[in-house]
Amino acid sequence: MITKRIIPCLDVKNGRVVKGVNFKGLADVNSPVELGRYYSENGADELVFYDITASAEGRKLFTDTLREVASTIFIPLTVGGGINTVDDFKRVLDCGADKVSVNSGAIKDPSLIGRAAEIYGSQCVTLSVDVKRVDGEFHVFKNGGREDTGMDAIEWIKNGVRSGAGELVVNSMDTDGVKTGFDIELLKRVEDAVDIPVIASGGAGGIQDFIDLFKAIPDIDAGLAASIFHFGEVTIPDLKKSMAEAGINVRL
Repeated sequence: MITKRIIPCLDVKNGRVVKGVNFKGLADVNSPVELGRYYSENGADELVFYDITASAEGRKLFTDTLREVASTIFIPLTVGGGINTVDDFKRVLDCGADKVSVNSGAIKDPSLIGRAAEIYGSQCVTLSVDVKRVDGEFHVFKNGGREDTGMDAIEWIKNGVRSGAGELVVNSMDTDGVKTGFDIELLKRVEDAVDIPVIASGGAGGIQDFIDLFKAIPDIDAGLAASIFHFGEVTIPDLKKSMAEAGINVRL
């Protein structure tokens, strides 16, 4: 049985970690360097770093903060925000990232996924998708969840995997920050459609939500969360202990 991963997410704006609800109302949390070090030392399996306003502001990702985070952690690091070209992949990997997450950049230029995978390997290319229900359908949103593309999320995800993405982060905008549990309906649809690792994001409010996720969708690879970890509502060692007791394979 594959070991399930627990992944904290650092949403970074102006060099600080922030968190909101449904992608809105961002509040300052902490230094990404301090939080990254804390998670690296306290049981996180990986870390995700998003420069959440880079795409909307039409700029490149802040590399100085990223370099500092990468130099202080000893777990795999996935980085996204303002990734629009193959050169952006190189710049972020050169800063110490292990994987690069692409979202709005791939929507603007779908060939980016394949070109990056050809150069750096699919294992370096993570497709991150912000999904929200619109009139009963799952739509893809871009620019940090600000704009509805009108695209069907499942079809977009399948196309991204065919193009060469090696991993998926599925961000449910409907459950983001609400803390009522992961979006099981959406995640089941995605898991049934692809054969690459899927990371669930959006909705974790406590330990039981992770257990429910991995019990409901045994093939899902990882659970990602932010605020419950940032504010100390759940510690990763406690979460993993409870998961193990529930029969879920996890690295203790």
